[in-house]
Amino acid sequence: MNRVGNVREVAIEDEMRTAYIDYAMSVIVSRALPDVRDGLKPVHRRILYTMQEMGLRSTASYRKCAGVVGETMAKYHPHGDLALYETLVRMAQDFSLRYPLVDGQGNFGSVDGDPPAAMRYTEARMSSITDEMLSDIEKETVDFVDNYDGRLRQPTVLPSRLPNLLVNGSSGIAVGMATNIPPHHLNEICSAIRALIDNPELSVEDLCEIVTGPDFPTGGTIFRYEEQRNPLTGERERVDAIRHLYATGRGRIIVRGQVAFEEARGGMAVVITELPYQVNKTTLIEKMADLVASKKITDVRDIRDESDRDGMRIVVEVKRDGSPHTIMQQLFKHTPLQTSFSANMLALVDGQPQTLGLKKMLEHYITYRRDIVRRRTEFDLARAQERAHILEGLKIALDNLDEVISTIRAAADVDAARQALIARFGLTEVQANAILEMQLRRLAALERKKIEDEYRAIIQLISELEDLLANPRKILLVIKDELDGLVKKYGDDRKTRIQADANRELTAEDLVLAEDVVVTLSQRGYIKRQPISTFRSQRRGGRGKLAMLTREEDAVRHLRVANTHDNILFFTNRGRVFITKVHTLPDASRQAKGLPIINLPGVQVEQREYVSAIISLPQFEPDHYLVMATRKGMIKKTSLG
Repeated sequence: MNRVGNVREVAIEDEMRTAYIDYAMSVIVSRALPDVRDGLKPVHRRILYTMQEMGLRSTASYRKCAGVVGETMAKYHPHGDLALYETLVRMAQDFSLRYPLVDGQGNFGSVDGDPPAAMRYTEARMSSITDEMLSDIEKETVDFVDNYDGRLRQPTVLPSRLPNLLVNGSSGIAVGMATNIPPHHLNEICSAIRALIDNPELSVEDLCEIVTGPDFPTGGTIFRYEEQRNPLTGERERVDAIRHLYATGRGRIIVRGQVAFEEARGGMAVVITELPYQVNKTTLIEKMADLVASKKITDVRDIRDESDRDGMRIVVEVKRDGSPHTIMQQLFKHTPLQTSFSANMLALVDGQPQTLGLKKMLEHYITYRRDIVRRRTEFDLARAQERAHILEGLKIALDNLDEVISTIRAAADVDAARQALIARFGLTEVQANAILEMQLRRLAALERKKIEDEYRAIIQLISELEDLLANPRKILLVIKDELDGLVKKYGDDRKTRIQADANRELTAEDLVLAEDVVVTLSQRGYIKRQPISTFRSQRRGGRGKLAMLTREEDAVRHLRVANTHDNILFFTNRGRVFITKVHTLPDASRQAKGLPIINLPGVQVEQREYVSAIISLPQFEPDHYLVMATRKGMIKKTSLG
């Protein structure tokens, strides 16, 4: 007869409820949600800590990913190797993370959706910014717990000088909840933290002036405002989507790819250079081709993927009589070229899931870093005090050198010598051991001076560390200095542009690539623009390049470098001024003479009137002025507002 022990009858619904709650909490805490302090899930944390133990710092040689996965799985994460490798790969993808945490060598996938190479082929090490996440972990700054089998210890969280949760974001599906935190610009997040340290009473509106919006690794354009229907009145209202997200921790942001118009094969082409976050390029092209084949989008002559190592480039050629503006609107409407990012800023706070607004997240970072700096300072202080204690003993020995030597020589063994030194000079056991271990060469006068200098420096360090611990405000200043260091070392330009309104129709300027061009106007009134790449610097004695080919009786009268989005102002000999956009000027080659300026829309130059000066302006600012002087000595300034 089999014995099964005590048998207890329970209602199946009660047992299922309890078991499911246990399972749900395990998924929430141990798998799917990031910690608000370091922005990592357990699997990411274990991989990075394993790489730290393997010595795979950013300056180390690359190691096979199979080795990293195997070490992590054996020591800290006894789960599937493929899931571990996928996590490692994503941390190395610059199109998945705004600031990649792993520096990969080999095929780590692409924005096309191509899979990475097998882990036996790829190699990895930590990126330099990840060094900031593990810095000071050896100084008892975080708590450690046993690993799954109790043989090793692992950190519960990383010290993370980097505000990783906000700069890299996170996404995950738990049980009954999910998180989707957008990435942000490091410079803006660090500036917001500094501002909040200086003024803890800052409002969300104040912080929105600093953190202008998410910053996705694939670039694109997001929109601050959108029209939403009021559930109470039924009327459509203009809502600040970014401020709403930062105030509540939830929201929806519209993201568009970056597009531009170009001339191509006797017509126009729509060129896509950036995609919305997490949009698969191959899927997008297939969707566009399907829409063209089904006649939902017409007037498209060809779709080509011209992407290379220099960047993304999808070319949609428009038929001669087609409208590129209309096609672009159709692509935004019917393809993933425009998507919405549904954000839910959910993270673990003290082991409990909480939806956090921007200010709360920044406050949690400040609180955590304050604790890290305090624990690091306490560790450094304890080590400094221990060293000072030993140096005090060595100084006593050097001041009584002959007596110390005779005491040691008279002792029967090491234990007797130790006890004699303690009794004779009032030393501690630690100091006595240091004296007994001291090498004879340290008795030289120069070595004695080194000990005295080191002791003075240690005493100064102890004073500074004690002062730091006694003044919480100074700890905050240390945090600000560390943030400045992050920005100086890793700061970069924003990748995602922000526009005001998602519901307005795009203008022609929105679809023109912003680039520097050379504008030339000849004496006979022919004007054109050329890409600045057309020109190049010449060595001494070089023949140079002609800005434009002209007739013998013609010559270049004005030449100016401007941006295609700039305003260009033409001043005539009669004191009149005409304004147009640089991108409206004809784009021509060096061999072409251009278009007569009298045929340029908005420039009505009369007979015997000619352009005497050209300037370009990015925008008209009310506090900027234009100063004009005449040949007869008259001068005036005009507001550009």
